[in-house]
Amino acid sequence: MPDAAGADTDVVGPDERAALEELAVALVGEAGALIRDERPDGLGVAHTKSTDLDVVTEMDTRAETLLRERLAAARPDDGILGEEDGLTEGTSGLSWVVDPIDGTVNYLYDLPAYAVSVAVVVGDPTTPGAWAPVAGAVVNPRTDEVFHGHLGGGARLTSRGRTRSLEVAGQTSLDSALLATGFSYDREVRRRQSAVVADLLPRVRDIRRMGAAALDLCHVAAGRVDGYFERCTHPWDVAAGLVILGEAGGVASGATPGSPPSTDLVVAANPVLQPLLRAEVARLTSADPH
Repeated sequence: MPDAAGADTDVVGPDERAALEELAVALVGEAGALIRDERPDGLGVAHTKSTDLDVVTEMDTRAETLLRERLAAARPDDGILGEEDGLTEGTSGLSWVVDPIDGTVNYLYDLPAYAVSVAVVVGDPTTPGAWAPVAGAVVNPRTDEVFHGHLGGGARLTSRGRTRSLEVAGQTSLDSALLATGFSYDREVRRRQSAVVADLLPRVRDIRRMGAAALDLCHVAAGRVDGYFERCTHPWDVAAGLVILGEAGGVASGATPGSPPSTDLVVAANPVLQPLLRAEVARLTSADPH
């Protein structure tokens, strides 16, 4: 979970957190069905964002519009931060942080590892350390898996009508850890990230790059991988995954102990493995002379 000293999660009671989780599950279900069932044949790139590699499809835009419309109707006083359309401020102190398609390149190529991520947070979601998620849900529409949870209420995976609780794996050593990571759309940042992976790879069990940060965090929560690290994520990539991870017994931070996950770095694992992974990734990252 983020260290969000400026965000008082106690302002949202347990019953409201559960209701917010229920709404998040409904939202990802509807948006997930939209992007899966209405994915056009020969889907093209609508435009690019930060670099030529950072693509947006017409379905990203349609899915975020759907999420914003549903939230405006259900929670008109809440803010919304979306990947495509930025921040709409609210008055309630709560903000919804939404990623209409996490793993857009996977979606573009029809690889079955993309997600819709919806979280509700207390505090300012645009400032690292000033926000904390209280409920969230992530759906992989291609596997019919919904990861969801709320603060103090546990984390769960619902798939094909069955629900089970989530718990992080118990791996405590890096040399036996299966790790997940991701890469920036910035080519120079990718070069530095690849150097970190090249150094780590011979010293861990293996490393997976699946292409969707929200799913990576949920896979840590489900014990499918032991840890996850990545630079250049954004709140919409991680907000829902962080509350699910925390409720499954995991922890996440930035590059230094107790620092919040941020664009600079997010490292997630169980409480024993996470400090080891964080220290190693931070050391390798800081050692890059460029």
